[in-house]
Amino acid sequence: MLFTPLRHSYTLTLCLTLLVSAVFGGKMKIVEEPNTFGLNNHLMAQGNRLQARVSPAPVSGPPHLLRLAGKCFSYTESMYKYEFCPFHNVTQHEQTFRWNAYNGILGIWQEWEIENNTFTAMWMREGDSCGNKNRQTKVILTCGSSSKLARVSEPQTCVYSLTFETPLVCHPHSLLVYPVLSERLQKEWDETEQARYDGLITEQGYSKMLRELFEEAGFLKKTRQQKQEEQKQSPEHQSPDPCKQDFEKQRAEIERLRSLLTQHNISYDPQTVRLKTPVTPEPAVRLKTPVTSEPSVRQDQHLRGDTGVVADL
Repeated sequence: MLFTPLRHSYTLTLCLTLLVSAVFGGKMKIVEEPNTFGLNNHLMAQGNRLQARVSPAPVSGPPHLLRLAGKCFSYTESMYKYEFCPFHNVTQHEQTFRWNAYNGILGIWQEWEIENNTFTAMWMREGDSCGNKNRQTKVILTCGSSSKLARVSEPQTCVYSLTFETPLVCHPHSLLVYPVLSERLQKEWDETEQARYDGLITEQGYSKMLRELFEEAGFLKKTRQQKQEEQKQSPEHQSPDPCKQDFEKQRAEIERLRSLLTQHNISYDPQTVRLKTPVTPEPAVRLKTPVTSEPSVRQDQHLRGDTGVVADL
């Protein structure tokens, strides 16, 4: 008799279950708690995690900024949380528990933006698809009392702008490009500046040479078109025949230049222009210096009409 209340409770529960089943025709929808919130949620299936299209570019730039590598900074605005991981990526996470909450990659670290000999921003490209293009983000570096994300905007569709404040860039020289370059690249830059000052190259040529220098330093990424052009301009000899053909062309060009010098009664030393034949070396040919009233051209001088530097690159 002591178990009568318990038996009655069990019977009542069973009756209610049968009643609900009869009302809904035996069909009951099971609702699970959403588990797609956040990028690193351990409950999320591995297939649902964010997948990067490409790998981040190597870490580059001012050495004192390298301490930011491996860290992440968050910023929440409205129902979205943005996460910036320097030299890695930028992600966006929707702060709602609805079924189709959006989490996406807004860009992967690719290259610097350089203006007036200064690092001005970090470009995160190759993010998630957005129509017929991929999302990308420009991270602007500004001085601040602490390292944090300060603002987020979307000036263009699928192109985002983040403002990152940090005390690491407060010094006026903290983002200069020249001190970060190797000694060899600094020397090349000095020579380029001198050629520009002397008027030997145009502004367009100057900009192109600087970009190539920054690309070699790893600050800028070469475009796919540039890589294809470089491959076309520097073919490799796969067999001895092309190499032999190139040698014959170069020897014919030298003979042409010899004849041109002789016609203008200009003396020269053939030892400085003779090619060594890989099969059988030819004996050096010395031409007698003709009697002429024109002064001879030294080896370190340029022919008339040859400035020695391409004017427009």
